[in-house]
Amino acid sequence: MDNSPTSHSKHVLPDLPYDHAALEPHIDTRTMILHHDKHHASYVEKLNAALEKYPELRERSAIWLLLNLDKVPEAARTAVQNNAGGHVNHSMLWKAMTPGSGGEPAGALADAIKRDFGGLEKLKTRFDEAGEKVFGSGWVWLVRAQQDGGRLEVVATSGHGNPLMQGHFPLLVNDVWEHAYYLKHENRRPDYLHGWWPVVNWPEVARRFERSDLSAEQRWEGDGGLTLVTTK
Repeated sequence: MDNSPTSHSKHVLPDLPYDHAALEPHIDTRTMILHHDKHHASYVEKLNAALEKYPELRERSAIWLLLNLDKVPEAARTAVQNNAGGHVNHSMLWKAMTPGSGGEPAGALADAIKRDFGGLEKLKTRFDEAGEKVFGSGWVWLVRAQQDGGRLEVVATSGHGNPLMQGHFPLLVNDVWEHAYYLKHENRRPDYLHGWWPVVNWPEVARRFERSDLSAEQRWEGDGGLTLVTTK
């Protein structure tokens, strides 16, 4: 009889793609430490705990869980939605930022921004205004609609909502939960939003824009930070 331990998968906290201090002065070091090492880590821990009783779901990615909440038992559904959302959103956020200047949009992405917003500065204004209007905690996004000719839109979600659940493909995201900015900006959310643009990783936004033309399954392949590891 095989008495070897049963292996199963678990969600893991992705490493930051840069040092905690790398986004200074736009995002302060202490905020990055707490945001990634504490807040994001807690969502991963709670997601794994919520799935503990459901081995068939432990093998699924966080994105799959968000897209298939009807397959999650009702007793765990809210916890899975909140914590999978927190995990997915934060994993995207870390890659949406880069040390130094991320440059500006170019090529097909720049053309789409000009077509749908009238230019980069108008996109920034729309994005900042949407983030300022979020009541309580949430996120602000640049997305590509999967209908309406694939137009770019700015949307906001409350809590840890993700526009993928409304059929949109996220290209860029910023966090407007207070833990993302309060140590540096206190209650001045507009200052945080306006000062965030110098660290936007436009090459990553362009990569996601290119992937948005792929099939639904292919769009999410290779999304770093959302992998599962097998444990004993």
